[in-house]
Amino acid sequence: MSNDFGTEDYDLNRIIVRPLYFSMVANITVPMILLFGCYMINNRFGGVRDKLGTAGDMLLYALAAIALAEAVYAIWWRGKLFAAPMIRSKESFQEDFSNEYLRRCRPLFLLIASMSLYGYLFYFLTGRFNEAVMFVVFSFLVFQAVRPRYGLVRKLIERQRALVDKGQFLV
Repeated sequence: MSNDFGTEDYDLNRIIVRPLYFSMVANITVPMILLFGCYMINNRFGGVRDKLGTAGDMLLYALAAIALAEAVYAIWWRGKLFAAPMIRSKESFQEDFSNEYLRRCRPLFLLIASMSLYGYLFYFLTGRFNEAVMFVVFSFLVFQAVRPRYGLVRKLIERQRALVDKGQFLV
Protein backbone atom coordinates (compact mmCIF):
# COMPACT_ATOMS: atom_id res chain seq x y z
CA MET A 1 0.00 0.00 0.00
CA SER A 2 1.46 3.35 -1.02
CA ASN A 3 1.06 6.71 0.70
CA ASP A 4 1.12 10.09 -1.00
CA PHE A 5 4.43 11.05 0.56
CA GLY A 6 5.77 7.52 0.82
CA THR A 7 6.50 6.28 4.33
CA GLU A 8 8.14 3.37 2.53
CA ASP A 9 10.93 5.84 1.73
CA TYR A 10 11.87 5.84 5.43
CA ASP A 11 13.79 3.09 7.16
CA LEU A 12 11.22 2.17 9.81
CA ASN A 13 13.49 -0.50 11.28
CA ARG A 14 16.21 2.07 11.91
CA ILE A 15 13.71 4.46 13.48
CA ILE A 16 12.16 1.86 15.77
CA VAL A 17 15.19 -0.19 16.83
CA ARG A 18 16.87 2.28 19.22
CA PRO A 19 13.74 3.12 21.25
CA LEU A 20 12.74 -0.54 21.23
CA TYR A 21 16.10 -1.73 22.57
CA PHE A 22 16.13 1.01 25.22
CA SER A 23 12.61 0.09 26.29
CA MET A 24 13.40 -3.62 26.37
CA VAL A 25 16.25 -2.95 28.79
CA ALA A 26 14.34 -0.40 30.91
CA ASN A 27 10.96 -2.14 30.94
CA ILE A 28 11.77 -5.85 30.68
CA THR A 29 15.36 -6.77 31.49
CA VAL A 30 16.03 -4.57 34.53
CA PRO A 31 12.63 -5.23 36.20
CA MET A 32 13.03 -8.99 35.66
CA ILE A 33 16.55 -8.97 37.13
CA LEU A 34 15.28 -7.06 40.18
CA LEU A 35 12.30 -9.38 40.46
CA PHE A 36 14.62 -12.38 40.30
CA GLY A 37 16.59 -10.82 43.16
CA CYS A 38 13.39 -10.53 45.20
CA TYR A 39 12.55 -14.13 44.32
CA MET A 40 15.95 -15.32 45.51
CA ILE A 41 15.60 -13.38 48.76
CA ASN A 42 12.12 -14.78 49.23
CA ASN A 43 12.93 -18.44 48.51
CA ARG A 44 16.59 -18.91 49.33
CA PHE A 45 17.14 -16.53 52.23
CA GLY A 46 13.85 -16.78 54.07
CA GLY A 47 12.18 -13.69 52.68
CA VAL A 48 11.70 -10.27 54.21
CA ARG A 49 10.05 -9.59 57.56
CA ASP A 50 6.72 -7.74 57.36
CA LYS A 51 7.42 -4.27 58.69
CA LEU A 52 3.90 -2.88 58.25
CA GLY A 53 1.55 -5.54 59.53
CA THR A 54 -2.07 -4.76 58.65
CA ALA A 55 -1.10 -1.41 57.14
CA GLY A 56 0.37 -3.37 54.22
CA ASP A 57 -3.06 -3.73 52.63
CA MET A 58 -3.61 0.03 52.68
CA LEU A 59 -0.15 0.56 51.17
CA LEU A 60 -0.99 -1.96 48.44
CA TYR A 61 -4.13 -0.03 47.49
CA ALA A 62 -2.33 3.31 47.60
CA LEU A 63 0.53 2.09 45.42
CA ALA A 64 -1.91 0.41 43.02
CA ALA A 65 -3.83 3.69 42.67
CA ILE A 66 -0.59 5.58 42.00
CA ALA A 67 0.50 3.00 39.43
CA LEU A 68 -2.88 3.17 37.70
CA ALA A 69 -2.68 6.97 37.60
CA GLU A 70 0.82 6.72 36.12
CA ALA A 71 -0.43 4.30 33.48
CA VAL A 72 -3.21 6.66 32.41
CA TYR A 73 -0.75 9.57 32.43
CA ALA A 74 1.78 7.61 30.33
CA ILE A 75 -0.82 6.84 27.67
CA TRP A 76 -2.00 10.47 27.63
CA TRP A 77 1.57 11.80 27.64
CA ARG A 78 2.52 9.66 24.64
CA GLY A 79 -0.14 11.44 22.60
CA LYS A 80 1.05 14.85 23.76
CA LEU A 81 4.74 14.07 23.15
CA PHE A 82 4.21 12.97 19.58
CA ALA A 83 1.66 15.62 18.59
CA ALA A 84 4.28 18.40 18.76
CA PRO A 85 6.70 19.07 15.88
CA MET A 86 9.72 16.76 15.83
CA ILE A 87 11.49 17.88 12.65
CA ARG A 88 14.15 20.61 12.47
CA SER A 89 14.45 20.81 8.68
CA LYS A 90 12.76 19.22 5.69
CA GLU A 91 16.08 17.99 4.28
CA SER A 92 16.96 15.95 7.38
CA PHE A 93 13.47 14.59 8.03
CA GLN A 94 14.38 10.95 8.72
CA GLU A 95 17.37 11.68 10.94
CA ASP A 96 15.50 14.38 12.87
CA PHE A 97 12.51 12.10 13.27
CA SER A 98 14.61 9.14 14.41
CA ASN A 99 16.60 11.15 16.95
CA GLU A 100 13.60 13.03 18.31
CA TYR A 101 11.50 9.86 18.50
CA LEU A 102 14.18 8.24 20.67
CA ARG A 103 14.56 11.38 22.78
CA ARG A 104 10.83 11.56 23.47
CA CYS A 105 10.42 7.82 24.11
CA ARG A 106 13.08 7.57 26.82
CA PRO A 107 11.29 9.48 29.61
CA LEU A 108 8.03 7.77 28.71
CA PHE A 109 9.57 4.32 29.06
CA LEU A 110 11.30 5.28 32.31
CA LEU A 111 7.97 6.48 33.71
CA ILE A 112 6.44 3.13 32.85
CA ALA A 113 9.39 1.23 34.35
CA SER A 114 9.01 3.21 37.57
CA MET A 115 5.69 1.44 38.17
CA SER A 116 7.58 -1.78 38.82
CA LEU A 117 9.55 -0.02 41.57
CA TYR A 118 6.37 0.10 43.64
CA GLY A 119 6.37 -3.68 43.63
CA TYR A 120 9.92 -3.87 44.97
CA LEU A 121 9.13 -1.24 47.60
CA PHE A 122 6.04 -3.16 48.62
CA TYR A 123 7.99 -6.42 48.81
CA PHE A 124 10.73 -4.99 51.02
CA LEU A 125 8.17 -3.40 53.34
CA THR A 126 5.74 -6.31 53.61
CA GLY A 127 7.55 -9.43 52.40
CA ARG A 128 4.63 -10.24 50.06
CA PHE A 129 6.19 -11.42 46.82
CA ASN A 130 3.03 -12.15 44.79
CA GLU A 131 1.78 -8.57 45.02
CA ALA A 132 5.22 -7.32 44.00
CA VAL A 133 5.03 -9.49 40.89
CA MET A 134 1.67 -7.92 40.00
CA PHE A 135 3.23 -4.43 39.88
CA VAL A 136 5.94 -5.69 37.53
CA VAL A 137 3.38 -7.43 35.31
CA PHE A 138 1.21 -4.29 35.26
CA SER A 139 4.15 -2.10 34.18
CA PHE A 140 4.91 -4.65 31.44
CA LEU A 141 1.31 -4.49 30.20
CA VAL A 142 1.40 -0.69 30.09
CA PHE A 143 4.68 -0.91 28.19
CA GLN A 144 2.97 -3.18 25.67
CA ALA A 145 0.34 -0.50 25.12
CA VAL A 146 2.86 2.24 24.29
CA ARG A 147 5.84 0.39 22.82
CA PRO A 148 7.09 1.33 19.33
CA ARG A 149 5.11 -0.26 16.50
CA TYR A 150 5.31 0.07 12.74
CA GLY A 151 1.74 1.33 12.37
CA LEU A 152 2.24 3.96 15.06
CA VAL A 153 5.48 5.16 13.49
CA ARG A 154 3.88 5.33 10.03
CA LYS A 155 1.01 7.46 11.37
CA LEU A 156 3.47 9.60 13.28
CA ILE A 157 5.53 10.16 10.11
CA GLU A 158 2.35 11.20 8.29
CA ARG A 159 1.48 13.61 11.11
CA GLN A 160 5.00 15.07 11.18
CA ARG A 161 5.04 15.36 7.40
CA ALA A 162 1.78 17.36 7.57
CA LEU A 163 3.31 19.65 10.20
CA VAL A 164 6.39 20.17 7.99
CA ASP A 165 4.14 21.00 5.02
CA LYS A 166 2.41 23.62 7.20
CA GLY A 167 5.83 25.05 8.10
CA GLN A 168 5.80 23.92 11.72
CA PHE A 169 9.26 22.81 12.79
CA LEU A 170 10.96 21.90 16.05
CA VAL A 171 12.60 24.98 17.45
